[in-house]
Amino acid sequence: MALVTPETKLCDVIIEEPSVITVINRFGIALGVGDKSVRTICRQKDIDTNFFLTILNAYIYESFFPENGFDSFGAQEIIDYLKKTNQSYLRYQLPNIERHFKALIDHSDKNNNLPLLLNLYNEVKEEITKRIDNDNNHWFAEILRHEKDVNPGNLTIKASDADSTTDSIEDKLSDLKNMFVIHLRGDYDRNLCHAVLFAIISLEKDIRQNNRIRNHILYPLAMALKKASSNN
Repeated sequence: MALVTPETKLCDVIIEEPSVITVINRFGIALGVGDKSVRTICRQKDIDTNFFLTILNAYIYESFFPENGFDSFGAQEIIDYLKKTNQSYLRYQLPNIERHFKALIDHSDKNNNLPLLLNLYNEVKEEITKRIDNDNNHWFAEILRHEKDVNPGNLTIKASDADSTTDSIEDKLSDLKNMFVIHLRGDYDRNLCHAVLFAIISLEKDIRQNNRIRNHILYPLAMALKKASSNN
């Protein structure tokens, strides 16, 4: 799939990469987009087209970095998007997994290791919650403080400044998925098991793809803001 452009039909993007449904929802765009272009939909929704394309392409493509720079948006817009993403985890995706997980245990025999897998899930949930708390109380606030102190025109934002560290949340969700696939034992409700597993896979993919926005878009911008602020 080619990079999404202003003239790309949004329906084509959704059909080819359905995981972007969560992204467009965070912009207030629901399904039923017709055959309208990205530019048209952004105009109708009063969304900055360049920002929308940056988020969408960073979500889809691992190596994407906005060639046109950050001319029409800054850290505030990226942080607002990531806050909506974090709220989606807390309000919908994590509770959905937990609800189905407990139903799975209740409808399965006692001769399995589902309680152990639930404990692993709770560890991941705790780490996600801690990262969200750190985002809200420390990292996001620090970035926005720096943004207030600098002139955006003086920024030099480098793709090479992207954060390439391994994310432990991604690793733990992958481990949990593998545990279901490889080590699940005993009799269990298959429909509920599939609901839990597919929800975990969906969360893992969403976190992995949103980490590209955190690490490849916001992090280099944050480094540039911090450097510029310290030079003032």
